[in-house]
Amino acid sequence: MTGLALGAAAVAPARRNTRPRRYRIGWLLPPAIVVAGFFGYPLVLVILQSLTAQDGSFGLSVWTQVLSSPEFGRAVWQTVSLALGSTVGCVLLGGFLALVVAFVPFPGATLLARLVDTVLAFPSFLIALAFTFLYGGAGVFGTAGFLYSPWGVLLAEITFYTPFVMRPALAAFSQVPSAQLDVAASLGARPGRVLWRVVLPEALPSLASGACLVLLLTMNEFGIVLFLGAKGVSTLPMLVYGKGIVTFDFPAASVVAVVNVVLSLVLYTVYRRAVGKGGRRAVVDAA
Repeated sequence: MTGLALGAAAVAPARRNTRPRRYRIGWLLPPAIVVAGFFGYPLVLVILQSLTAQDGSFGLSVWTQVLSSPEFGRAVWQTVSLALGSTVGCVLLGGFLALVVAFVPFPGATLLARLVDTVLAFPSFLIALAFTFLYGGAGVFGTAGFLYSPWGVLLAEITFYTPFVMRPALAAFSQVPSAQLDVAASLGARPGRVLWRVVLPEALPSLASGACLVLLLTMNEFGIVLFLGAKGVSTLPMLVYGKGIVTFDFPAASVVAVVNVVLSLVLYTVYRRAVGKGGRRAVVDAA
Protein backbone atom coordinates (compact mmCIF):
# COMPACT_ATOMS: atom_id res chain seq x y z
CA MET A 1 0.00 0.00 0.00
CA THR A 2 2.80 2.37 0.82
CA GLY A 3 4.46 1.68 -2.54
CA LEU A 4 1.19 2.34 -4.37
CA ALA A 5 0.71 5.59 -2.49
CA LEU A 6 4.20 6.74 -3.39
CA GLY A 7 3.63 5.83 -7.03
CA ALA A 8 0.37 7.73 -7.12
CA ALA A 9 2.06 10.72 -5.51
CA ALA A 10 4.76 10.62 -8.17
CA VAL A 11 2.28 10.42 -11.03
CA ALA A 12 -0.03 13.14 -9.70
CA PRO A 13 2.42 16.07 -10.17
CA ALA A 14 3.08 14.91 -13.73
CA ARG A 15 -0.63 14.99 -14.47
CA ARG A 16 -0.97 18.39 -12.84
CA ASN A 17 1.90 19.75 -14.95
CA THR A 18 0.30 18.62 -18.20
CA ARG A 19 -2.91 20.52 -17.61
CA PRO A 20 -1.42 24.04 -17.57
CA ARG A 21 0.58 23.27 -20.71
CA ARG A 22 -2.52 22.10 -22.56
CA TYR A 23 -4.32 25.16 -21.20
CA ARG A 24 -1.62 27.46 -22.62
CA ILE A 25 -1.69 25.72 -26.00
CA GLY A 26 -5.46 26.20 -26.13
CA TRP A 27 -5.05 29.93 -25.59
CA LEU A 28 -2.22 30.22 -28.14
CA LEU A 29 -4.07 28.38 -30.88
CA PRO A 30 -6.62 31.12 -31.81
CA PRO A 31 -4.03 33.93 -32.25
CA ALA A 32 -1.80 31.52 -34.19
CA ILE A 33 -4.69 30.83 -36.58
CA VAL A 34 -5.35 34.55 -36.97
CA VAL A 35 -1.67 35.27 -37.72
CA ALA A 36 -1.52 32.41 -40.21
CA GLY A 37 -4.69 33.59 -41.93
CA PHE A 38 -3.94 37.31 -42.13
CA PHE A 39 -0.17 37.15 -42.64
CA GLY A 40 0.97 33.67 -43.59
CA TYR A 41 -1.65 32.97 -46.24
CA PRO A 42 -1.19 36.30 -48.13
CA LEU A 43 2.60 35.85 -47.95
CA VAL A 44 2.28 32.39 -49.48
CA LEU A 45 0.13 33.85 -52.26
CA VAL A 46 2.74 36.53 -52.94
CA ILE A 47 5.50 33.92 -53.10
CA LEU A 48 3.46 31.77 -55.50
CA GLN A 49 2.71 34.83 -57.62
CA SER A 50 6.43 35.62 -57.80
CA LEU A 51 7.03 32.12 -59.21
CA THR A 52 4.34 32.47 -61.86
CA ALA A 53 5.19 34.33 -65.06
CA GLN A 54 2.64 36.38 -66.96
CA ASP A 55 2.31 33.61 -69.55
CA GLY A 56 1.30 31.17 -66.80
CA SER A 57 4.57 29.22 -66.59
CA PHE A 58 5.84 28.28 -63.14
CA GLY A 59 9.49 28.72 -62.24
CA LEU A 60 12.25 31.18 -61.39
CA SER A 61 12.16 33.11 -64.65
CA VAL A 62 10.56 36.17 -63.06
CA TRP A 63 13.10 36.14 -60.23
CA THR A 64 15.99 35.95 -62.69
CA GLN A 65 14.57 38.78 -64.76
CA VAL A 66 13.88 41.09 -61.81
CA LEU A 67 17.06 40.44 -59.82
CA SER A 68 19.26 40.95 -62.87
CA SER A 69 17.60 44.22 -63.92
CA PRO A 70 19.43 47.53 -63.35
CA GLU A 71 16.19 48.99 -61.97
CA PHE A 72 16.14 46.50 -59.11
CA GLY A 73 19.82 47.02 -58.31
CA ARG A 74 19.33 50.80 -58.24
CA ALA A 75 16.30 50.44 -55.97
CA VAL A 76 18.20 48.21 -53.52
CA TRP A 77 21.14 50.61 -53.45
CA GLN A 78 18.99 53.68 -52.86
CA THR A 79 16.87 51.92 -50.25
CA VAL A 80 19.90 50.78 -48.25
CA SER A 81 21.79 54.07 -48.64
CA LEU A 82 18.81 56.19 -47.59
CA ALA A 83 18.06 53.90 -44.65
CA LEU A 84 21.67 53.91 -43.42
CA GLY A 85 22.04 57.66 -43.92
CA SER A 86 18.78 58.34 -42.10
CA THR A 87 19.77 56.05 -39.25
CA VAL A 88 23.15 57.72 -38.76
CA GLY A 89 21.57 61.16 -38.91
CA CYS A 90 18.83 60.22 -36.45
CA VAL A 91 21.31 58.72 -33.98
CA LEU A 92 23.57 61.77 -34.08
CA LEU A 93 20.78 64.34 -33.93
CA GLY A 94 18.55 62.41 -31.54
CA GLY A 95 21.42 61.57 -29.20
CA PHE A 96 22.59 65.18 -29.14
CA LEU A 97 19.10 66.56 -28.48
CA ALA A 98 18.52 63.97 -25.77
CA LEU A 99 21.79 64.97 -24.07
CA VAL A 100 20.81 68.63 -24.15
CA VAL A 101 17.33 68.00 -22.77
CA ALA A 102 18.55 65.58 -20.08
CA PHE A 103 21.67 67.34 -18.78
CA VAL A 104 21.45 71.01 -19.81
CA PRO A 105 18.77 72.78 -17.76
CA PHE A 106 16.83 75.37 -19.73
CA PRO A 107 13.25 76.67 -19.71
CA GLY A 108 10.90 74.52 -21.73
CA ALA A 109 12.91 71.28 -21.53
CA THR A 110 9.92 69.34 -20.20
CA LEU A 111 7.68 70.78 -22.92
CA LEU A 112 10.20 69.77 -25.57
CA ALA A 113 10.24 66.21 -24.23
CA ARG A 114 6.44 66.11 -24.43
CA LEU A 115 6.55 67.40 -28.02
CA VAL A 116 8.81 64.49 -28.92
CA ASP A 117 6.09 62.08 -27.79
CA THR A 118 3.55 64.00 -29.88
CA VAL A 119 5.65 63.84 -33.05
CA LEU A 120 5.74 60.05 -32.75
CA ALA A 121 2.01 59.99 -33.50
CA PHE A 122 2.26 62.04 -36.71
CA PRO A 123 1.98 60.35 -40.12
CA SER A 124 5.09 60.64 -42.26
CA PHE A 125 3.39 62.50 -45.12
CA LEU A 126 2.91 65.54 -42.85
CA ILE A 127 6.68 66.02 -42.83
CA ALA A 128 6.73 65.76 -46.61
CA LEU A 129 3.89 68.30 -46.80
CA ALA A 130 5.74 70.70 -44.50
CA PHE A 131 8.90 70.32 -46.58
CA THR A 132 6.88 71.11 -49.71
CA PHE A 133 5.69 74.37 -48.15
CA LEU A 134 9.27 75.22 -47.12
CA TYR A 135 11.44 73.99 -49.99
CA GLY A 136 9.00 73.50 -52.85
CA GLY A 137 8.93 75.58 -56.01
CA ALA A 138 6.34 77.93 -54.48
CA GLY A 139 7.61 77.48 -50.93
CA VAL A 140 9.32 79.85 -48.54
CA PHE A 141 12.86 79.04 -49.66
CA GLY A 142 12.02 77.96 -53.20
CA THR A 143 14.72 75.28 -53.48
CA ALA A 144 12.72 72.67 -55.36
CA GLY A 145 15.85 71.08 -56.80
CA PHE A 146 17.00 70.13 -53.33
CA LEU A 147 13.60 68.90 -52.19
CA TYR A 148 13.10 66.51 -55.10
CA SER A 149 16.57 64.98 -54.80
CA PRO A 150 17.75 62.10 -52.60
CA TRP A 151 19.08 64.70 -50.15
CA GLY A 152 15.58 66.07 -49.68
CA VAL A 153 14.24 62.59 -48.94
CA LEU A 154 17.12 61.99 -46.53
CA LEU A 155 16.48 65.22 -44.64
CA ALA A 156 12.76 64.52 -44.44
CA GLU A 157 13.34 61.02 -43.04
CA ILE A 158 15.85 62.30 -40.47
CA THR A 159 13.37 64.98 -39.39
CA PHE A 160 10.54 62.50 -39.00
CA TYR A 161 12.41 59.58 -37.41
CA THR A 162 14.73 61.44 -35.01
CA PRO A 163 12.16 61.22 -32.15
CA PHE A 164 12.30 57.41 -32.46
CA VAL A 165 15.91 57.63 -31.26
CA MET A 166 15.52 60.63 -28.98
CA ARG A 167 12.74 59.11 -26.87
CA PRO A 168 14.61 55.95 -25.73
CA ALA A 169 17.81 58.01 -25.36
CA LEU A 170 16.03 60.36 -22.96
CA ALA A 171 14.81 57.38 -20.94
CA ALA A 172 18.32 55.96 -20.86
CA PHE A 173 19.91 59.21 -19.73
CA SER A 174 17.33 59.53 -16.97
CA GLN A 175 18.46 56.14 -15.64
CA VAL A 176 22.10 57.23 -15.21
CA PRO A 177 22.73 57.50 -11.43
CA SER A 178 23.67 61.03 -10.42
CA ALA A 179 26.12 59.54 -7.90
CA GLN A 180 28.26 58.22 -10.77
CA LEU A 181 28.40 61.68 -12.32
CA ASP A 182 29.28 63.28 -8.99
CA VAL A 183 32.05 60.75 -8.32
CA ALA A 184 33.52 61.20 -11.79
CA ALA A 185 33.45 64.98 -11.42
CA SER A 186 35.03 64.83 -7.96
CA LEU A 187 37.87 62.75 -9.37
CA GLY A 188 38.67 65.52 -11.81
CA ALA A 189 37.17 64.02 -14.96
CA ARG A 190 36.25 66.57 -17.59
CA PRO A 191 32.70 66.70 -18.99
CA GLY A 192 33.78 65.08 -22.24
CA ARG A 193 35.39 62.17 -20.42
CA VAL A 194 32.34 61.75 -18.16
CA LEU A 195 30.14 61.69 -21.24
CA TRP A 196 32.31 59.14 -23.01
CA ARG A 197 33.08 56.84 -20.08
CA VAL A 198 29.94 57.08 -17.92
CA VAL A 199 26.91 58.41 -19.79
CA LEU A 200 27.21 56.87 -23.26
CA PRO A 201 27.90 53.28 -22.08
CA GLU A 202 24.68 53.40 -20.07
CA ALA A 203 22.69 54.68 -23.05
CA LEU A 204 24.31 52.47 -25.69
CA PRO A 205 21.65 49.69 -25.62
CA SER A 206 18.85 52.22 -26.04
CA LEU A 207 20.67 54.03 -28.84
CA ALA A 208 21.27 50.69 -30.56
CA SER A 209 17.62 49.67 -30.31
CA GLY A 210 16.48 53.08 -31.55
CA ALA A 211 18.91 52.88 -34.47
CA CYS A 212 17.67 49.40 -35.43
CA LEU A 213 14.07 50.58 -35.27
CA VAL A 214 14.80 53.59 -37.49
CA LEU A 215 16.68 51.38 -39.94
CA LEU A 216 13.72 49.01 -40.10
CA LEU A 217 11.20 51.80 -40.62
CA THR A 218 13.21 53.71 -43.22
CA MET A 219 13.82 50.53 -45.21
CA ASN A 220 10.04 50.35 -45.67
CA GLU A 221 9.33 54.09 -45.93
CA PHE A 222 6.81 54.82 -48.67
CA GLY A 223 4.82 57.93 -47.80
CA ILE A 224 7.69 60.44 -47.77
CA VAL A 225 9.19 59.25 -51.06
CA LEU A 226 5.80 59.08 -52.79
CA PHE A 227 4.57 62.44 -51.51
CA LEU A 228 7.77 64.30 -52.36
CA GLY A 229 7.89 62.72 -55.81
CA ALA A 230 11.68 62.88 -55.79
CA LYS A 231 13.06 62.37 -59.27
CA GLY A 232 15.55 59.56 -59.62
CA VAL A 233 14.70 58.14 -56.18
CA SER A 234 13.49 54.55 -56.51
CA THR A 235 13.24 52.47 -53.35
CA LEU A 236 11.96 48.94 -52.97
CA PRO A 237 8.50 50.01 -51.71
CA MET A 238 8.25 52.46 -54.61
CA LEU A 239 9.29 49.72 -57.02
CA VAL A 240 6.54 47.45 -55.67
CA TYR A 241 4.06 50.29 -56.17
CA GLY A 242 5.27 50.97 -59.70
CA LYS A 243 5.26 47.34 -60.78
CA GLY A 244 1.96 46.43 -59.16
CA ILE A 245 -0.19 49.56 -59.48
CA VAL A 246 1.25 51.43 -62.45
CA THR A 247 2.28 48.69 -64.89
CA PHE A 248 0.20 45.81 -63.43
CA ASP A 249 3.24 43.52 -63.49
CA PHE A 250 2.18 41.55 -60.42
CA PRO A 251 4.80 38.76 -60.66
CA ALA A 252 7.65 41.30 -60.70
CA ALA A 253 6.00 43.28 -57.92
CA SER A 254 5.72 40.08 -55.87
CA VAL A 255 9.43 39.35 -56.32
CA VAL A 256 10.37 42.81 -55.05
CA ALA A 257 7.87 42.48 -52.20
CA VAL A 258 9.35 39.15 -51.08
CA VAL A 259 12.86 40.63 -51.10
CA ASN A 260 11.61 43.58 -49.07
CA VAL A 261 9.92 41.28 -46.56
CA VAL A 262 13.09 39.21 -46.13
CA LEU A 263 15.18 42.33 -45.51
CA SER A 264 12.59 43.58 -43.02
CA LEU A 265 12.57 40.28 -41.13
CA VAL A 266 16.37 40.30 -40.90
CA LEU A 267 16.35 43.86 -39.57
CA TYR A 268 13.53 43.03 -37.18
CA THR A 269 15.56 40.14 -35.76
CA VAL A 270 18.49 42.48 -35.19
CA TYR A 271 16.15 45.01 -33.58
CA ARG A 272 14.67 42.43 -31.21
CA ARG A 273 18.12 41.34 -30.11
CA ALA A 274 19.11 44.95 -29.46
CA VAL A 275 15.91 45.51 -27.48
CA GLY A 276 16.55 42.31 -25.52
CA LYS A 277 20.00 43.46 -24.48
CA GLY A 278 18.70 46.85 -23.50
CA GLY A 279 15.82 45.30 -21.60
CA ARG A 280 18.20 43.63 -19.15
CA ARG A 281 19.09 47.09 -17.95
CA ALA A 282 15.44 48.18 -17.90
CA VAL A 283 16.30 51.12 -20.11
CA VAL A 284 14.27 50.19 -23.13
CA ASP A 285 11.29 49.31 -20.96
CA ALA A 286 11.39 52.81 -19.53
CA ALA A 287 11.24 54.22 -23.05
